Amino acid sequence: MNDELTATFTQPCAQCSAVNWAVSDEGRFYCRSCHNVAERTEDVVDTTFTPGSARISNLTRRSRTRTPDRQWWICEGFQFILKNQADALVDLGVSAHFRDQVLCQLWRLYLQKSRQAFTSDPIRSSAHQLRITDSDVDSEGESSAVSDSGSGSDWSGVLGNSVHLSESQRQVHTLMNMRRTLALIHLALVWSRAPLTLSDVIMLVRAGLLPYTDVYEKLPDKLKVEGVDVLTFRVHNVPSHQELHTEAQALVHFLQLETFPPISSQSQLHPALLSLRYLSDANLPDQLHPWLLHLMKRAAVEDQTLYTFDSTSCPVLPQHDIQTVAIIIVTIKVVFGLNDCTEWDLCDVDDQSEAVFSLRRWFRLTQAALRSAEQSRNQLICRTQWKSGCGLYQNRRSRSLGLKRKRTSDQVQRCFQNLSSPVAARRCSSSSFRFCWGGDDGADGPSLHHQKLTSVLTMNHNMLTPTNATYWLPARCTCYLDMHKSHFQDMKAWLPHSFLQLLNFFSFLIDVKPTVLFQEVLNLERRLLGHNSRTRTKTRTRTLGQGTETAT
Repeated sequence: MNDELTATFTQPCAQCSAVNWAVSDEGRFYCRSCHNVAERTEDVVDTTFTPGSARISNLTRRSRTRTPDRQWWICEGFQFILKNQADALVDLGVSAHFRDQVLCQLWRLYLQKSRQAFTSDPIRSSAHQLRITDSDVDSEGESSAVSDSGSGSDWSGVLGNSVHLSESQRQVHTLMNMRRTLALIHLALVWSRAPLTLSDVIMLVRAGLLPYTDVYEKLPDKLKVEGVDVLTFRVHNVPSHQELHTEAQALVHFLQLETFPPISSQSQLHPALLSLRYLSDANLPDQLHPWLLHLMKRAAVEDQTLYTFDSTSCPVLPQHDIQTVAIIIVTIKVVFGLNDCTEWDLCDVDDQSEAVFSLRRWFRLTQAALRSAEQSRNQLICRTQWKSGCGLYQNRRSRSLGLKRKRTSDQVQRCFQNLSSPVAARRCSSSSFRFCWGGDDGADGPSLHHQKLTSVLTMNHNMLTPTNATYWLPARCTCYLDMHKSHFQDMKAWLPHSFLQLLNFFSFLIDVKPTVLFQEVLNLERRLLGHNSRTRTKTRTRTLGQGTETAT
């Protein structure tokens, strides 16, 4: 072949004058004697060329775009979000069983009940086309964009069909939204009996430790969020305690869950143990705990059936944090009175002793810590960026306007940061405690946990008994079953100030409205007095303003 190509090239070599040419792989002539390269190349003739077949074709962007091989669904995005949220909780110390077994199975059940997967009659819908780039050619065989072989749980392969409906249609079909992701997380935590209450979930969201506000930023590139999906994944605020509890209650009925695993007295969600945590966070003495257990026994609220969801005996999803705090408030009310008179008389006995617990000293410490904590929370909310860096836009016009507003807000924020004081570092951000008591630097105040209750207890028949012998009730105690927000607002004018301060403090502690906590206190008092009415032998009642005080 080489001889045929060099037969027509008879020019002597410029260096050795020899005519001994060969053709290299690059098509250049070189001398075999001295390896000198000549200034000539061999033209390669395309034998497949057919005259008249050449045509100029238009090169468009569509011709260079690869046809998508598969589609992605809305529930794929929520599956990825749920997995990120579960991974964050596992990193904070929650058992991996919560993620790999409980949450995964609840998610599969939800997909089946909502007819998005594992069903022969799926919801008819349109889907999103998955964009495939050249870098994705080697990974086409993956079954799901959200699969993770290293997590130990089987999240992949659960997506058969999903929906692309409006928000109102999604509500009708009980389809997933961002708020329901937290509700499903809460159900999985309760089912696995993890020591995290609903108020803890909200606190982790506010602290940014549980992905929620800007979690869509972590969606894979394959799950491009645009168009009407913006309304599905966009978050404007953190839901309240009652909103999440309502969503969780609706999910329980939608999934048709019969009975949760029992919350026994050895579980950290039971008031017997959960109260220890709240007593410590509230800087109350440890000696209150035995009285709390005694009150639970007298009110017949120590039974585990009251704290375990059951479709027949307990059809309402228990609120362990609110129930526990209500028991603490009623216990303090029994021991100290909290009628703006008795508690201060009891404090005057040993107010100067450092070993004896004084409610007056406790109010001074907690009110100062509460004001500081509320101010820090408000500053944190003001400094929080509710809209993330990569915003969601429905179209080009909204994207242009959104980017312009973002540039303006960034400039204003930089000016605000330059004029204001620097953001103080948040300590113990991953802790479930709101306050820090002790002698360390930065503590909210000295610890009162080991102080005694000798000033409020007396010996009666060789038994310690609370010195306070009266217990006041609201005048509208007959309206316990129909208590609404308007009732609490009306009663605030004459309720004792010490009781309201205690109510506001614990409301902040578990992040609920005082109205909700007050209602639970009334429910507990109804159970306590109704249970003890059969054994009451002597009753003395006197009117205090618009309330009543009872002695037994």
